[in-house]
Amino acid sequence: MDENLLHDVVKAALAAGADAAEAVLAERQSLSVTVRADALEEVEREEARDLGLRVFVGQQHATVSGSDLSADARAKLIERVVAMARLAPADPYAGFAPEDRLAKGPGPDLDLFDPTEPTAEWLEDQARTAEAASRAVAGVTNTDGASSGWSASRWLFVTSGGFSGAHQASSFGISASAIAGEGAGMERGGDGRNLRWRADLPAPNAVGAEAGRRAVQRLGARKIDSTTATVAIENRLAVSVLSPLINAIAGPAVARGVSFLKDKLGQQIFAPGVNIIDDPHLPRRLGSSPFDDEGVAGQRRALIDDGVLTTWLLNSASARQLGLETTGHASRGLAGPPGVSTSNLTLQPGELDLAALMRQAKDGLLVTSMFGPSLNPNNGDWSVGVSGFWFEAGEVAYPVSEITVAGNLNDIYSRLVVGSDLEIRGAANAPSLLVEGVAIAGR
Repeated sequence: MDENLLHDVVKAALAAGADAAEAVLAERQSLSVTVRADALEEVEREEARDLGLRVFVGQQHATVSGSDLSADARAKLIERVVAMARLAPADPYAGFAPEDRLAKGPGPDLDLFDPTEPTAEWLEDQARTAEAASRAVAGVTNTDGASSGWSASRWLFVTSGGFSGAHQASSFGISASAIAGEGAGMERGGDGRNLRWRADLPAPNAVGAEAGRRAVQRLGARKIDSTTATVAIENRLAVSVLSPLINAIAGPAVARGVSFLKDKLGQQIFAPGVNIIDDPHLPRRLGSSPFDDEGVAGQRRALIDDGVLTTWLLNSASARQLGLETTGHASRGLAGPPGVSTSNLTLQPGELDLAALMRQAKDGLLVTSMFGPSLNPNNGDWSVGVSGFWFEAGEVAYPVSEITVAGNLNDIYSRLVVGSDLEIRGAANAPSLLVEGVAIAGR
């Protein structure tokens, strides 16, 4: 029924003067519960059903979206978007993905949808259990609450070029935030997980206890003098160091020339032995899908192979601009043309865990929190506010805060040492990292 609606929308757009059209229907249901101080704070329910439409008139194109799917509303939407396309500037690179790259057949079984729909009472019990566990940690004085949530979504995509596809997914989440100490000496700590299947969630009391532990261990944080030292980054944060890499190898950034890696394709970026994999076909993973947002069949790719940058992340438009082929990394919402993004990004583990890396380094800074990153996309100069722990002789000595670490990512990436403690927590994951000789700004 919904696929027929999209086919009707596409046909109507062509009849209204479009040379080509693509339509997307996105459906979402969600339920979340938040508790604070052992009291129910919020119950939120959402149900949404939205239509997105992109049309092409020659080399001009435009996109609109709306939540009113009635026949009259669809007719007005189509009329508006065709008129917008006729006024838009020409874009010689826009258009559908090549037909021979489109996903065909049922695709891989990714096991992304758990049909279980939890009740508000079950979610409340999960949140209460997590918060109670955080409050039970010695040294915790208060909490910022705990939340439990569920969502289910469906995505349908149809083009006038003959492609049609659909996929659905579910998500279950649990999180808690704890406060330790009093007054100006208060510290916060949190933990949470978000997974496709309810059965894969960790126990809520484990999540709450970890939130409490992370808050308490921050008590007594000190400032340190500015210095140059080894910096280790725990695994739950390590992927943040890779975010500028992903932005720098995104096709649109490379095509515009605003990438510090724009001349590095095929060159050694990391040390030999470093491998970064992107794979959209991993079962039950948050970044998995049978096709990208242009309908292109995805595939496992080594973005970094033995330290060498092997590819850009390309959608169809950036691929045409660079004279290459799409890599199946198109990503879009309902409004606007596709951008690019990774699917399941994984920095493959090395040989030593975080404790061993710290023992090897002897002294330095262990980063457990990051905020306010700054990047010059043209040259790779990077800085970020951090807090964490100072370690001596390989052992944590005391918590530290109000610190900035900075350097050039070309240099940092080339000297990065990868740990072995990979933990899958989201769509992008990395083990702990270590780099020597990093500038640290303190007091």
